[in-house]
Formats: sequence, C-alpha cells, structure tokens
Amino acid sequence: MRILLADDHGLVRDALGDLLRRTDAEPILASSLDEAIAVAAAASEPFSAIVLDYMMPGMNGLDGLEKMKAEAKGAPVAIISGAAAGEVAARAKAAGAAGFLSKTDGAEALVDAIHEIADGEQIFPEEPIGPSDETGLTRREREVLSYLYRGLQNKEIARVLNLREVTVKLHVRSVCRKLKVANRTQAAMRGREMGVLPTI
Repeated sequence: MRILLADDHGLVRDALGDLLRRTDAEPILASSLDEAIAVAAAASEPFSAIVLDYMMPGMNGLDGLEKMKAEAKGAPVAIISGAAAGEVAARAKAAGAAGFLSKTDGAEALVDAIHEIADGEQIFPEEPIGPSDETGLTRREREVLSYLYRGLQNKEIARVLNLREVTVKLHVRSVCRKLKVANRTQAAMRGREMGVLPTI
C-alpha cells in the first residue's frame, strides 16, 4: 500500500511517515502541493490514498484538492488540517474529498484513518475517527471489539469488515490503548464490563 502524504510541517510529515512504515504502508512524502502533484503525475499506478495538508503552499483552499484529483488516477484524496473542520470539511466532502482529518486526533488515530481511506471508507467529522462516546472508541473500533468478544482472529475480522488485516491490527491496538488493557482478551472482557459492545 503506497500513501502519498504532503505536508509542509516537517515534524508532522515525518511522524506520520514513520508510523505508516510500521504498518504495511510505503509512504511517499512531499512538502508542497506542486511537489505532490508531480509525484502523483509521474506514478506508474494510483496511490492507495493521497493526503494533503489544507494550509501548505500551493493549496489555495480547496483549489489544491481539485488539482490533485486531476492527477490522482482515481486514488482517494483526503485533506488534513490542524484547524477545526467546520464548514471547510463540508465543502471538501462536496468537492469529492475522501476525508477530512484533524491533526488534533493524534498521529496513531490519523494513521488508522488513512488506512480506512485506503480501504475505501470516507472519514469526515460527522463520522468521527476520534472519540464517539465516553469510552473514546470510534464506531469502527466498537465493531472490531464486538468481534474480539466473539473470538474472531484479525484475519477473520478483516474478511467480515472488508478491511486489510493490518488495519484490523491497528484498531485492536487502539482499542487496547483506550480501554487501558494489555491484550485482546482483556479488551473483550473490559468492553463487556463497560457495556460498550454493540448488538451483534
């Protein structure tokens, strides 16, 4: 899975790139829209996902999204921003973006979201990747937790939810972290105690 990540903030770009490399992703990094467009145009095949910083040089609001879509070869293009989503996220969705990600959600949550976008999902504020209830679990994490409780392995969960196995692994890790448990078995037990499991 190849991800094109363009952000003029070096720390953010490098941190997300490092985390993506720990999964099955191969991140290609750029620091401006022009650089990212050149990379996308020269690619022999579409990227699994393209992520553009909303405020980086050359973006000019959502004009940059339109320019990238023209060179993306059909790859999903998402916007990432350090600012609150609000109206911009709605306009990005209307313009055909695959998602609007907030840097305030933290690097690991962003990597999870990028994987979901690469898997064909849309991620927007009204379908949050951040906390969805008092447990901090997202809708997708609750789904994964429900299958952990049923005893399914990552490969089986991936097949049921039509996700990559590595994406499921990321969700399991995130569930364990948010529920403050050491492993998937403890997560399933803790989820049952807290009543967070959906009806399945």
